[in-house]
Amino acid sequence: MRTSKDFSPLYRSFIGFDHLANLIDKASQSDKQSSYPPYNIELISEDQYRITMAIAGFAEDELDIESKQNTLVITGTKANSTEPPHPRKFLHQGIAERNFERKFQIGDHVKVIGAFIKDGLLNIDLEREVPEELKPRKIAINGKSLLSTKAQSTTIEDKTS
Repeated sequence: MRTSKDFSPLYRSFIGFDHLANLIDKASQSDKQSSYPPYNIELISEDQYRITMAIAGFAEDELDIESKQNTLVITGTKANSTEPPHPRKFLHQGIAERNFERKFQIGDHVKVIGAFIKDGLLNIDLEREVPEELKPRKIAINGKSLLSTKAQSTTIEDKTS
């Protein structure tokens, strides 16, 4: 049974946040992702993050990392050889070697800056890069309206032409 929240009353006073409601709705869907492979998400500093995934048994060439339209997709595909040189017989197989696809929704202006494998862990570093025009800025109070000054200068220029 799926219970969905109705965010339409918020649309009256929060303009442009409909994508946030869609993200919340997606996250609450009943068809959850599998828990494989396990992962951590760390806050390294105010604008830096690291995703660490336990990918024991996967080689670098069996992994694919793609960032597209605020979605980060990590895919692991095990190479299936039809004729292994030495067939393996497991008495116990506790290390999962199955294919996986893990998706993460990443925020606006968050970019993947690198990835590396160490000790069976895949580390993906991300950083939020807020453009200068979106950063807070101080507004000087000088007692004059720039709009009225521009309108007057335009009017004066038109009369002299």
